[in-house]
Amino acid sequence: MSKYRKMLNDWQAPYIQSLMRLIETQSKTTLANWCLDYAERVIVPIYEKQCPGDSRPQNALNAAREWLSGNMKLPEVKKIILNECHAAARELDSNPIAQAAARTCGQAAASIHAPTHSLGLAFYGALAVAYDKLGIDAEWDSLLSAAAEECTNMETALRAVAIENEPNPAKISWNC
Repeated sequence: MSKYRKMLNDWQAPYIQSLMRLIETQSKTTLANWCLDYAERVIVPIYEKQCPGDSRPQNALNAAREWLSGNMKLPEVKKIILNECHAAARELDSNPIAQAAARTCGQAAASIHAPTHSLGLAFYGALAVAYDKLGIDAEWDSLLSAAAEECTNMETALRAVAIENEPNPAKISWNC
């Protein structure tokens, strides 16, 4: 068993709560595009630095985009997410940075069918960024601080694409 945390877990943290409140105001499509864009811009480079030549997380993001464009069926996308992206994460117990990045991409891709997966961007992705920035053996408080900062960056990115007074916000039950 790995001694490293695989994700953030304090859903009551102010930066998570703030992100959740903003997520609740946006449409499923806006959330999916935000997740995919953020994962491609920030998380995929972290994964590729750790696992050069392994395109499975990117494949999941590409498949999700194909579904959003109407060019792929959801069952096909789910297979890619599970059999490629999440499979990559399961194989990476010895590399917490790459594992967190792969899980992030899987959650981002899965946001196309369940908007609650968009929060996985924060729980896994912020930790991937913190690990990448500070190293996997950094003190937890330092990692948490870096992750909180990254969650703020995520919220800023969502605000930049958010639709004010969105008429069709996603129906979300967090079950936290």
